[in-house]
Amino acid sequence: MFETIKQIGTAFRLRGELYTFDVITNGNINMTYRVTYRRDDGTTKAYIFQRINTTVFHNPVEIMHNIDLVTSYIREKFPNERTLHFHHTEDGANYVFDDQKCFWRVMNWVDSITFDTCDDLSVIAATGEAFGRFQNQLSEFDGSQLYETIPDFHNTKKRLDTLFEHVAQDPCGRVASVREEIEYISSVRWTAGELSVRYANGEFPVRVTHNDTKSNNVLFDRITKMPIVVIDLDTVMPGMAMYDFGDAVRFIANTAAEDEPEIRRVYFDTAKFRAFCKGFIGEVSSSLTKAEIDSLVLASFSITIELAARFLDDYITGDQYFKINYPQHNLVRTRCQLALAKDIMRKRDELEWIVEETAKEALDK
Repeated sequence: MFETIKQIGTAFRLRGELYTFDVITNGNINMTYRVTYRRDDGTTKAYIFQRINTTVFHNPVEIMHNIDLVTSYIREKFPNERTLHFHHTEDGANYVFDDQKCFWRVMNWVDSITFDTCDDLSVIAATGEAFGRFQNQLSEFDGSQLYETIPDFHNTKKRLDTLFEHVAQDPCGRVASVREEIEYISSVRWTAGELSVRYANGEFPVRVTHNDTKSNNVLFDRITKMPIVVIDLDTVMPGMAMYDFGDAVRFIANTAAEDEPEIRRVYFDTAKFRAFCKGFIGEVSSSLTKAEIDSLVLASFSITIELAARFLDDYITGDQYFKINYPQHNLVRTRCQLALAKDIMRKRDELEWIVEETAKEALDK
């Protein structure tokens, strides 16, 4: 591996001599290394080397095209703000293939911390601020320039249509055991798919969306706990800004794990929702349309139903997509997301009020 990493560093024209490298175990898809070079003056500089899993990401060149456009735009338009820096080869590519045809990229290492889960409302607000700033920085970027690297990734209507096609087929004979879950999803099918239909009809702008807005995709300063930069740009695509918000609060405001078997422990934490709103809306209040801001709560419900439908669809079709640790794992995940979605709807009026008041405060500043 030493020689392979050395070869990659040479291709990206990194200065100095390869000193050390270590595997970073966070993340389940790509193979990631922290690589340190010693320079001629005795100082060291660290980088992230990633070997992309092309079984998961079938079009890595398109992914890197999107990342290059987005990071270059932010760097040029906001020169004083931090963005990820991916290195380029002599011919201008931000990726390289090794001798085994494996796909590699290199970026600068950022000394920081991340939060997989968090109860600190100030950190949650800062997470919202980071994702809101990312949206705001790209609010004038032409999202049509980007490849849709995972077609219909957050097309909730299509996800639900696929689920009900498989319900009708019942390929593994499991439908009879999940009638209650199917009936609930069927009862909210139109509501959950509404935003996808309106987006397809051109009622919302095409935005640059991150599509994986978990709290651990923001790097924080170790001392101040302030956000440094949004990371994991592999799913940056054209899409709806509201879904980035919805996916974030679905993750952050859930009081339980995504596969919590004790449904009574699952509810939507309005205090965490309010904190994320404060950070996110504070950054985007002047760049998102009123229709987008008015749809933030519905987007939170819709994307939660979408994920529940994906888990249930995988269960019905034999657990082919999501990794499972026991036979009913996907069903447990489904029930957890449905419990969360139901709580969002129970609290919808309160959540709408929080969004409205937060938006007013942001515009008054």
